[in-house]
Amino acid sequence: MELSEEKDTYLTVQGPAEATFKEKKSKFLAFAYPVENEAAIKEHLQNLRKQYFDARHHCYAYVWGENQENVRANDDGEPGHSAGDPILGQIRARRLTNVLVVVVRYFGGVKLGVGGLVQAYKKAASDALDQATVVERIMTVPLNLRFEYLRLNEVMKVIKDFDLEVTEQQFDNLCQMQVKVRKKWVEAVREKLKEVLEANVQ
Repeated sequence: MELSEEKDTYLTVQGPAEATFKEKKSKFLAFAYPVENEAAIKEHLQNLRKQYFDARHHCYAYVWGENQENVRANDDGEPGHSAGDPILGQIRARRLTNVLVVVVRYFGGVKLGVGGLVQAYKKAASDALDQATVVERIMTVPLNLRFEYLRLNEVMKVIKDFDLEVTEQQFDNLCQMQVKVRKKWVEAVREKLKEVLEANVQ
C-alpha cells in the first residue's frame, strides 16, 4: 500500500482569541478567528464593525485554504501597508491558514507615524495569536461511492481499516456513500475500494 509523501496537514487556530494593546493613547483591540470560507470572514467583519461602530479603523488580514492560497490584507484607511501587511506577517510567521485576524483601532489623538503604526498592528496581531491555541489539522478529500447492498460489509471493512469519516449515506438496493479520506491515503483507499467494488470510485 503506497502512501503519498506529500504533506497533508496544516496549522490553524482552534477557536477565537483576543488581546488589547495601547500605544500613545490609541487603543488596539485584536481578534483572531478560525475561518474556512469567505462567508465566515464577512460575518466576523460585519459583527465587529457593528459592535465597535465608533472605532476609526477595522484593519484585517486573512489566509485560508489548505495550501494558503487565499490571502488578503486590508488597511481600512490607515496609510498603505501600515496595518494589513503587519497583521498578515504575523499569520505567516506562524505558518497558519484558515485564520482571520482583525485589529480595531480607537484613535487617541496622537499620531503614531507609519513606523509606529506598523509596530502597533504587528504587536496587536501577535498578542491575539499568542492567546490562540494552534492545532494541526489533516487535509481530506471526499470520495463518492456507489455499490450494491450485498457489498456493504466489504465497504464498511475498508472504512474501518482506514478510519474514514462517513459524511453522507443512503442504503437501498443500490447504496450511496460519501467519505472523507486523508489526502495521502487517497490513492491507496481508491485502489482498495476498486478491488472491493470492482468499479471506479469518484
